[in-house]
Amino acid sequence: MEDLKGLIVKSTGSWYEVETEEKERINARLKGKFRLKGLKSTNPVAVGDFVRFQMEGEEGVIHTIEDRKNYIVRRSINLSKQIQIIAANIDQLFLVITIDSPITTLGFIDRFLAGAEAYRIPAVLVYNKMDLYASEAQKKELERWQSIYDLAGYEQLSVSAEQKTGIDHLIEKMKGKTSIFSGHSGVGKSTLVNSLDENFKLRVNEISEYHKTGKHTTTFAELFELPFGGKIIDTPGIKGFGTVELENEVLSHYFPEMRKRMHECKFNNCVHINEPHCAIKKAVESGEIPKSRYENYLSIYNDDERDHHRAKGIRG
Repeated sequence: MEDLKGLIVKSTGSWYEVETEEKERINARLKGKFRLKGLKSTNPVAVGDFVRFQMEGEEGVIHTIEDRKNYIVRRSINLSKQIQIIAANIDQLFLVITIDSPITTLGFIDRFLAGAEAYRIPAVLVYNKMDLYASEAQKKELERWQSIYDLAGYEQLSVSAEQKTGIDHLIEKMKGKTSIFSGHSGVGKSTLVNSLDENFKLRVNEISEYHKTGKHTTTFAELFELPFGGKIIDTPGIKGFGTVELENEVLSHYFPEMRKRMHECKFNNCVHINEPHCAIKKAVESGEIPKSRYENYLSIYNDDERDHHRAKGIRG
């Protein structure tokens, strides 16, 4: 039986759509009880994976997943498993954020960025709905956020999906790469993706005025080819992204502005909380590291500490 290669372009949880080297798309399933060694996951195969498979009648049967460059995860709804793999082999992550209608919290942003750092995927912050930020208070808040992430060294883009401003710069960043757009429901992610290519028909829901939050419109991941070159993976809404597999001892490595200073701490195993002569705490006091970034570092650290205790059956 002929061994074929393909790229997973769509996942519905039980069935997969595979694109062959000849650009033909076929439906495929996993062979038997397929598990990846050392990875507690609800789904062993994800969009973006390169796989080997064989044809059985009209369907493909996947028997091998080729080594991944990287992958991203989220917490699984199924409590018996640790994680759900969202996508694999990603070149860059775009986090779409809004400072209003709805507000994307700095805590969510920092948790997302720590996850991206852990999986060594470059992340770019995309401020959407720029056409709505007309008040002085909104403009000052935007400047404050941009200052925080300038100090951390992240690239930031400002766009309006509705008015299609800033889209050209975004497209230039995406050419020849596989990208993911993530963000809370209601931030205009689908509208932004649709503005990249008029052929996209991603479902867009109006923001809920009552709850000031959006409704998730994507239920499965899918990979799309872009007319200007490159690919985009559309993913389900992400909550608790990325930090599932992070260990507290190395958490500060995933904050770039901390990482570049940690060698200045007195103790090699400093976690920058209660230790004396800590360069990180000193940088927070001087304003070199924004207070919000440090506070969110502590929040992630403490959340993961509680999760660790729960996993071991320790009350805390």
